[in-house]
Amino acid sequence: MAENAYANATVPLERVTMNWSAIWAGVFSFIAIWSVFGLLGMAIFASSANPSAQEPVTGLNVGMAIWGIVLTIIAMYVAGRITGGLASPTTRHAGVNHGMVMFGLSVAATLVILALAGTAVSGVAGMNGAAHGTYLSGVSAGLGWTGFISLFLGWLAAMGGAATGSRPPRLNLGTRSEGENVHPMRPAA
Repeated sequence: MAENAYANATVPLERVTMNWSAIWAGVFSFIAIWSVFGLLGMAIFASSANPSAQEPVTGLNVGMAIWGIVLTIIAMYVAGRITGGLASPTTRHAGVNHGMVMFGLSVAATLVILALAGTAVSGVAGMNGAAHGTYLSGVSAGLGWTGFISLFLGWLAAMGGAATGSRPPRLNLGTRSEGENVHPMRPAA
């Protein structure tokens, strides 16, 4: 009768490395979602403006602020899920790390895009005179708080989304040599 050999499966400790292709996929996904649905929100709220009023876009900044917060949370969560799914982190901690790096790159890319857009808008606003300067100052103050809330909640959503993509590590059962009958042992219940 053949004797059975039993082996304990050992799980090697893995050094966590960043999967940059997964991180960049998350960044581009965030920018795409945020841009498309941001423009949709802007179109919806701007269409409710009254052009004959003294301040034709009254209420636009409140609506866009709420929309920006909700949109950032959703876009960061989806981008985090994409990053976590493509990176296949073996632990939640590795997923959170991927989400944090994806968040940082997304914020940097968004700031560059907004800076380029702001330069274009400031050139146009300068041509319209100083009357809009006070209004733009009020909008900028509102954007500060909205930006903070959006980024803070988006940061949490990005890390949470990426952490949900973690997978348990695969067991390394070793190799079987010829003539050996090895059965992996499972822990007792």
